[in-house]
Amino acid sequence: MTSSEIRQSFLDFFRGKDHRIVQSAPVVPHDDPTLLFTNAGMNQFKDVFLGVGTRDYNRAADTQKCIRVSGKHNDLEEVGIDTYHHTFFEMLGNWSFGDYYKSEAITWAWELLTEVWKLPKERLYATVYKDDDEAFDLWKELTDIDPSHIQRFGEKDNFWEMGETGPCGPCSEIHIDLTEDLSGAALVNKGVPEVIEIWNLVFIQYNRDESGTLTDLPAKHVDTGMGFERICAVLQGKTSNYDSDVFTPVIERIAELSGKKYEGEANQVAMRVIADHVRMLTFSIADGAMPGPEGRGYVLRRILRRGARFGRNLGLKEPFMWKIVATVTKLMAEVFPEIEERREIIEKVVRAEEESFGETLDRGLEIFEEILAAMKKEDRSEMSGAEAFKLYDTFGFPLDLTSLLARERGKTIDVPGFEKHLQEQKERSRSATKNKMRAAGKDGGLDIQMQSDAQTEFIGYDSLETESEIAAVGEMVKTDDGLILPVVLERTPFYLEAGGQISDTGSFVADSTTYDVTGLTGNRDQVVHLLLGDESLEQVRDEQMVIAKVDARRRWDIMRNHTVTHLLHQALREVLGTHVQQAGSYVGPDRLRFDFSHFQKVSPEDLADIESRVNEKILEAISVQHHRNVPFDEAKEMGALMFFGDKYGDTVNVIQIADYSLEFCGGTHVKNTSQIGLFKIVSEGSIASGTRRIEAVTGRGVYNFIGDLEQKIEREQEGVSELQDKIKSLEKEMKKLAIEQSDTVIEDFVANAESIGVSKIVVAKVDAENMDELKGMGDKLREKLSSGIGLLAAAIDEKVALVCVVSDDLVSGKSIKAGALVGQIAKMLGGGGGGRPHLATAGAKDVEKLDEALKTAGELFKEQLT
Repeated sequence: MTSSEIRQSFLDFFRGKDHRIVQSAPVVPHDDPTLLFTNAGMNQFKDVFLGVGTRDYNRAADTQKCIRVSGKHNDLEEVGIDTYHHTFFEMLGNWSFGDYYKSEAITWAWELLTEVWKLPKERLYATVYKDDDEAFDLWKELTDIDPSHIQRFGEKDNFWEMGETGPCGPCSEIHIDLTEDLSGAALVNKGVPEVIEIWNLVFIQYNRDESGTLTDLPAKHVDTGMGFERICAVLQGKTSNYDSDVFTPVIERIAELSGKKYEGEANQVAMRVIADHVRMLTFSIADGAMPGPEGRGYVLRRILRRGARFGRNLGLKEPFMWKIVATVTKLMAEVFPEIEERREIIEKVVRAEEESFGETLDRGLEIFEEILAAMKKEDRSEMSGAEAFKLYDTFGFPLDLTSLLARERGKTIDVPGFEKHLQEQKERSRSATKNKMRAAGKDGGLDIQMQSDAQTEFIGYDSLETESEIAAVGEMVKTDDGLILPVVLERTPFYLEAGGQISDTGSFVADSTTYDVTGLTGNRDQVVHLLLGDESLEQVRDEQMVIAKVDARRRWDIMRNHTVTHLLHQALREVLGTHVQQAGSYVGPDRLRFDFSHFQKVSPEDLADIESRVNEKILEAISVQHHRNVPFDEAKEMGALMFFGDKYGDTVNVIQIADYSLEFCGGTHVKNTSQIGLFKIVSEGSIASGTRRIEAVTGRGVYNFIGDLEQKIEREQEGVSELQDKIKSLEKEMKKLAIEQSDTVIEDFVANAESIGVSKIVVAKVDAENMDELKGMGDKLREKLSSGIGLLAAAIDEKVALVCVVSDDLVSGKSIKAGALVGQIAKMLGGGGGGRPHLATAGAKDVEKLDEALKTAGELFKEQLT
C-alpha cells in the first residue's frame, strides 16, 4: 500500500463506523496562545474534553498535522539520529465524545490492524495501565491477541493527563515487534527501534483536582493517536520511517542537490534531518508561523539553522532547503492543499532565512574550531558557557546546534553556564529598556514608592475628565523641573502606558489650583499620577476632591495613531500575506511605529498599496466598536487575532472595525475611522532578521510631515522642483480627502438630525484647522438641508469658532436669521459675530463652556421652529 492509500483506508474505516471525518487543525494554533504548536490530534477538541465546548457530532476521525519540538514532547535531539522520530508528523486519530468507550475502541483498533491491514497478530502487543483491569479483560475477551502479549505498565507509560489538573485517564498502547525472531516481549516500552508503539488508545474518564484526587467525569471520552509515518513504514515493510514513500522523494531531491548518495551513516543522518526539517518548515510557515528571534519564530529559526548546518556536511554551502519545498508540496498537497497554495511564500521565507544565516555560519564554524583548539591545548573536554554563548550571541548558533557539533567531536557543554550568560543578557536588555523608558520621560527616572494598596477605576474609554477623590498620596520628590507628587485617584480618565500606547498627560485642579500631570506609573489596578508643581503641592491630601483632565488634543492624536495600527496590521496581512504578525509597536501623539514579521524589504509598490488601503478604510467612515470585558472563550469564537506568547486574562477587550479588523486590545481608540483624518507611511526598514518596521503619521501628523518637507525644500538647493511637485500632490490629495471626509460627516449629521415638522436641526462639534474650512463645511451643510437650521463649532488654536446656517424657506417664511442666532450663542462663550441671514460666523474664547452652549443652541433652534 502507498502512504496515500494507507491514510485513506484509515479514514474510510472510521467513516464506516459513523465517524465524522474532520479537517486537520493548523499546526499554528490560532485560538490557543498557550500552545506553541499543535502537538496532538486532540488539541482541536480540548474544549470538549474540558467541558466548555461541544460539537454537532460525537464521533470523529482525522489526520492531524503535528509538530513536537519543545516541552515533554521534544523529539528534536532524536530526529535524524534514529529512524522513527520527527519534528513534523501526521497523527491519525479517532475520537468519541461521550459515545462509545473502551470495548469499541479496542475492537476497532484490532480489526483495522489485523483484518484490514493484515498485520501479523503474533507481532502485536497491547499495554494497559497497571490498575485498568477492565481494559486488560477487554483485550482478552474481544480480540484474539495472545494473552501473554497484554502487558501492564505504570503511570509514566500508560496514564494520560492533559495537565497537572483536569481530564485524564488510562491508556492502552499497541506495539509491534519488528525483531526477526519475535523476541521483543521484553523490549516493549523500552524505546528501541525493534519494538515500537504504533497506536495509543486513551480513555478519558477522570478529572484530577488540585489535591490530586481523581473523580469520575460525567461523560467518558476516547482519544486515539497513530503515528502515520510509523504505520506506513511498518505496512511497507521498512525498518526506517525514512525508507517509506512518505520520505523517499524528499531524500532523493536532497541527494540530487548535493550530488551525494543516501549511503553511510553521516550522509543518511544529514539527509534525514534535512528531509524532516524542510517538512516542518513547509507546514509551519504555510499555517502562519515565521522565523524570528523568540517564541515560535525562534523554533523555526533553530530548525532551519540546524538543517543548514547538516547541509554543510553534504557540501551544500549555498541556500538549498528552499529548493526542496516544492518536492514536499507535490507529495502532500492533495491532502493539505494549503502548502501548495502558499508554496511561493514558503520558498521565499526559507531562502531569505538561509541567506541571512549563511553569512555567519561559516565564520561561526571557524570560531567553533578555534574554541576546540583552545580546549585541546588546555586539556579540557567541556566547552564553557561563555564560549557557547559567544557562538549564540555573535553567530546565531542555537544551543542545540552547538551541542550537536560538540557531541560529534566527543565534547560537552557547560549548559548551566550558558544559561547564566543568557539570563545576564536578558537582564541587561531589560535594564536598558527601563533606562530608555525613563529617559523618554515615562516616570522621569524617579524612584516612586506608594505605601498604599488603593485601587483605581479607569474610566478613560468614555471620558477625558472626571471629578474624583484622592485615594492615596505618596512622598514628594524634588527634581530640576520642580516638585513631583505621586497621587492615586479612586477613578481616573488617564491611560497608563500599555500595549505600545504611551501614557496620557493633562492636569489636576485641586482647590482652584491647577497642577500638570507630567507622567504616570504603577499598574492597571493602581495608576499613580505624577503631579508637577511647587510648595502648594503640600496642600494636596487624601480624600480631597479633584478634577482630573486629560490633555484631549494629545489623547485624540494618540487614539488616531492607535486605531490606524489595527487598519495597518490588516492591510499588511492582505498585501504581504497572513504570515504577517505584529511584533511590537509605539503609539504616541506625533507618530506611530509598527513592527511586524516579514522576510524581505517591502517594495514601494506594496507600501503604496498598503497606505491606500488604510486611507480607503478611513474614508469609508467605519464605526469602531470597543467590546469590553469579553470572556476569553467568547472572544476566541468572535475570531479576534491572538498570538502565541501574549498574555490574556479571563476577560479581554476586543476592538472591531466592521468586518475588516478584529483584535484583542486594551488601548483607547477613535469611534469612527473618519476621525483618523489621513494616514501617511514615513519609512519602512529592517530592525532584525525577519522583522520589519513601519513608521507613520496620521491627522495633524500628516500636516506636520508636509511642513517638514517644505522646510527641507527651503534648505536644499537641488531637487527643489521635484519636492515641490510632491508637496503639491500631497496637498491636493489632502484637500481631496478632506473634502470627501467632510462630505461624509455632513451627510451623517443631516441623516441623524432632529426634525421639527419638515425642518431639521443640526448642532455639532467638528474638526477644522481654520475658519475658512469651517465656513466651507457650513456651506455644505446648508446645501444638504432642504429646510432647517445648522450650527457647527470647532476649537481652533484654543478658541471657539462658530458657523450658523439657515435654509431659504426659514429666512423668508419665518424671518429666522443666521447672524442673530450665532450672535446669541457666541455671547454665551464670551465672543460675538454676525453675517448674512443664510450664513453667519462668530468667534469666542471660552472653550470650556462650548458643550453647554451647544445644548442651549439646540433648544433655541427648536423655539424658532415651533
